[in-house]
Amino acid sequence: MIAMSVEITSSPYGHLSDGRTVHQFILTNSHGVRVALLDYGATLASVAFPDRTGKAVDVTHGYDDLTGWLGNKSYFGANVGRFANRIAAGKFSLDGQTYTLATNNAPGGIPCHLHGGNSGFDKKLWEGRPLKNDGAVGVEFRYISPNGEEGYPGNLSAKITCWLTEQNCLRIEFHATTDQATIVNLTNHAYWNLSGNPNTQITNHEVRLEADGVLEVDKGLIPTGAIQPVKDTPFDFTRSEQIGRRIEANNALLKIGNGYDHCWVLREKPGLRLAAHVHEPVTGRTLELFTDQPGLQLYTGNFLDGRTRGKAGVSYQLRTAFCLEPQKFPDSPNHASFPSAVLRPGEVYSHVMEYRFGAR
Repeated sequence: MIAMSVEITSSPYGHLSDGRTVHQFILTNSHGVRVALLDYGATLASVAFPDRTGKAVDVTHGYDDLTGWLGNKSYFGANVGRFANRIAAGKFSLDGQTYTLATNNAPGGIPCHLHGGNSGFDKKLWEGRPLKNDGAVGVEFRYISPNGEEGYPGNLSAKITCWLTEQNCLRIEFHATTDQATIVNLTNHAYWNLSGNPNTQITNHEVRLEADGVLEVDKGLIPTGAIQPVKDTPFDFTRSEQIGRRIEANNALLKIGNGYDHCWVLREKPGLRLAAHVHEPVTGRTLELFTDQPGLQLYTGNFLDGRTRGKAGVSYQLRTAFCLEPQKFPDSPNHASFPSAVLRPGEVYSHVMEYRFGAR
């Protein structure tokens, strides 16, 4: 009998322009799952896991070296913050004060703030520390975001812990505390193609989402505040559907996003619960996402256009990957009816998500 085991190794990966060393952490288990993490951006650099025949290949978009990751404009594998997703016009008010953030994105020609700004958490060097316990190995990443960074109030102490288990689960735990009222919304932005072939579109992937509603958005992909029922629309994934079956449908919301780039309203259940199930029928690979957050952004790589060269020199084309981003609702600081993203002194921001890998 072969003993089950999980292992972790770390090694230098490169250097930043100021001389600081970036490290890579490799997590493996006895079932062929291999996860690579970088302390630059607390980045999920790659994930390989077996298909139904036992063949394990990398199933994420990204880069082969630090130079690529330093120019990562698509947020491949990023753990994004302080606020994931969009904030209208880069402005929000808190306790009577208005804060102005960078407008680093402009879908539909309408400027907004995206994923923490010009130099968000994905562009910071975190302090990484390897961890090991019974049946799991991981990395704890820490970063202190100073008051005023990217326009956000408060000194924010952030911690992201990534665990790989012997049960083929990648668990990501986000925590943060602050010394001043602020807003926080952290998530992972990995790009997945379960076929293992980054040259193929993900339109054949079969998706089921545990959601009966989706946020309505304007032409700038900013929520209007309304929740639309998904029933009898291209956004209905309450039963497993191929991503590509209705992605070109004559639907106003789909046309705004050039495909799926929307936040689904997950069914309300306490604690960690299943949010999404994805199956790639050719290889049999499956990916399940569990979360304790209220929303789930499904993005189908609509802005990939072949100009970004990634791993092995591949030019990433339209819809060759999808993202599942559990989170608070986009632009929630500007919508009193949305779940609050406000964090105050004495409170702890917490978000737990799990990717569970399999094949059938």
